[in-house]
Amino acid sequence: MKKDWEDNKKSFEIIDVRKMAGNFLPMILKKGDKIPVGQGICVIQSFEPIPLYSAMDDLGFEHETNKVADKEFKVYFYRSEKKESSTPTGMEVPLKPTAMVNYKMIDDTLADITVNFWKFIWEREDASIDQKTKYLLSLSNAVGANRFRQATRELIKAYAVGVTVAELDELFSLFIWNQGVGNFASEIGPSPLFGAYQLIKNLEKKGVSREDVMKELMEKFGEKNPNVGTFYKKEK
Repeated sequence: MKKDWEDNKKSFEIIDVRKMAGNFLPMILKKGDKIPVGQGICVIQSFEPIPLYSAMDDLGFEHETNKVADKEFKVYFYRSEKKESSTPTGMEVPLKPTAMVNYKMIDDTLADITVNFWKFIWEREDASIDQKTKYLLSLSNAVGANRFRQATRELIKAYAVGVTVAELDELFSLFIWNQGVGNFASEIGPSPLFGAYQLIKNLEKKGVSREDVMKELMEKFGEKNPNVGTFYKKEK
């Protein structure tokens, strides 16, 4: 069925991100946040930017994707409403899978395959495991493999969708049980994962709201943190 806004999509501002290096998602979201209801933008990418769909949907955008060529996708985003986030906490899930851009630097086809695999895992409409549990499982798997960058990102996502301090207390107790006291002391304790967990616990003890805790988490353990971010940062 044709959407009411399709006739006007050619007038949308075009943003071609195919040659952009690094994380372009914050720029797209910042621009999208300023677009009024009834207007839109067109994003051009060399692979279908599936993770961008949910991020823009959280801002109230509909989208239409046109595959122009093997390595050219045009995605039209139209703002139909100022939409509240669909997560249980009322917050947008942070730390989008922007590392997909790294695959694009290797090969566009690889990026397309990886993006669709991400969608199959994290955006299944018939998912049997709820999102919070998936984040906690992914967090635990990352800890088992000593991938604390990934584990920290999953912790922050889990907190955004409603994980409680009591649940985190039990989870970290399991880490001591499964990984051993020595491993916890030398590897988990000094990690950004444990730092993020302690930040959550300490701020909640002080009565800080979940929304404000999330702001602190993103400030101290977001993409700018070299132990959490997924992009190589050149030395100045």
